Amino acid sequence: MKIGILASPAKQSAWMNKQTPAELFSWVQDSEAHENFDVFVDLDFDTHTERIHHYAKNTQTLFFLGAVKCNLEWAFQQNNLSLGIAQEAGCKMIGINNLCSFIERNALEYTNPMQVATAEVLVASTALGYPQTECVNSRVGLITPRVVCMIINEAFYTVQEGTATEGDIDQAMKLGTNYPMGPFEWCDKIGLADVYETLEALYQDTHDERYKICSLLKQRSLR
Repeated sequence: MKIGILASPAKQSAWMNKQTPAELFSWVQDSEAHENFDVFVDLDFDTHTERIHHYAKNTQTLFFLGAVKCNLEWAFQQNNLSLGIAQEAGCKMIGINNLCSFIERNALEYTNPMQVATAEVLVASTALGYPQTECVNSRVGLITPRVVCMIINEAFYTVQEGTATEGDIDQAMKLGTNYPMGPFEWCDKIGLADVYETLEALYQDTHDERYKICSLLKQRSLR
């Protein structure tokens, strides 16, 4: 199985820290290399959805596309393409949790709006170093990023209100809830820009006040 991966430096670093290493793969420099691979992973897809124009023409490759800040349905619609037509033509794409700290896990959280055969997804996921998989509804933020980014946002509100310090909140969350990291530690691991952009995408999608970005978080993301 030939695997190609397109990723920013930060996500390349996260990939190399995976708990379960992938089988042999190649880093690629641009999205047009996808036709050379059986499986093509684009960890930055949700910030470059225009790449869907290249991918939708390929019916031979199985695509794993980073889709936290958008879902695949939105990416097709925004680029004036039809997911249904691409699916009927034999195009195979799944959306994946592509945020740093989640990339490194043994479990892959993914969406499957194109109804790619589960067996095919599992074989490719195992080759990518994900022995565990969970298929979730195709929504902005998926499940885990949605919850974690909301917790980070609430932590920023707590600091902004002067209720507690960042260090105190991190310590309390690790001791009180057995989280592997406190919210500010997790924010650093994911990357402040990705947290901000995920929350913004969630708010635009849902208009739910839970995802309205704390002004302190926004200020720091603009530095």
